[in-house]
Amino acid sequence: MKQDEFEFISQLLKLRSGLSLTTDKIYLLESRLLPIARVNGHHDLSGFLKVLKAKPNEKIIAEVVDAMTTNESMFFRDQKPFEQLRNILLPRISQARNGGQIRIWSAACSNGQEPYSVAMCLLEEVSKMAGFTYEIFATDISPSVLAKAKEGIYTQFEIQRGLPIHMLLKYFKQLNNDRWQANDRLRNMVTFHQLNLLEETVMLGKFDIILCRNVLIYFDESTKCNILEKMSQMLNAEGALILGSTETIFGITDKYQPLGSERGIHILAAGR
Repeated sequence: MKQDEFEFISQLLKLRSGLSLTTDKIYLLESRLLPIARVNGHHDLSGFLKVLKAKPNEKIIAEVVDAMTTNESMFFRDQKPFEQLRNILLPRISQARNGGQIRIWSAACSNGQEPYSVAMCLLEEVSKMAGFTYEIFATDISPSVLAKAKEGIYTQFEIQRGLPIHMLLKYFKQLNNDRWQANDRLRNMVTFHQLNLLEETVMLGKFDIILCRNVLIYFDESTKCNILEKMSQMLNAEGALILGSTETIFGITDKYQPLGSERGIHILAAGR
């Protein structure tokens, strides 16, 4: 890929998705975009990008963004955030108010493993949270992963990545060809919606917990700041933002503060 071609496609991706790419990701661009080029009648990326630049096609641009923003996920990824949800965040909310609805947003839900993992946590704790109901809102920029997430169907390989056997038997049903589907109770707890985090998100309302894990690492500093500050407007007073284990808000925004010594959990800063 030539330098001008890289600059064109990286700027397009930054504008449409916020994805910030460096030249060391050229191999990733080539491997993911070449199949799209061939489907659209081009034998190489140069011809494909030349036409896309001269005559932008929204359908093809959407396919390009989808290909570059599709990421793998797994059930109960990193474990710790789900332990914090059960042992710290839910008790914190129950102490702050006596019943009502708890709203949770999975802000980059990929194939659905994260919001379904959250749903299983809530169902396991339901006896301790009398008087509360739950709403899990899951969003992603990619229509292809959302389609999979809504179906809730996973291969044996995907199931084995992080899902405890007792939860598999309790919340999933086996289909043909070694596939498993989340049961109706689990799927009915989650609402999936396509959303670009660069767009306005405040209209989604207030949340008690926002999971924005392993997403900000793909954005530049100004985009991170913009997203984090919008999310700060969407948290209830006792709400919490959960980031990925390698992500930080240090030096990006002052809208949050750590929740004690709990790594990855951020609450609204005093006076905000």
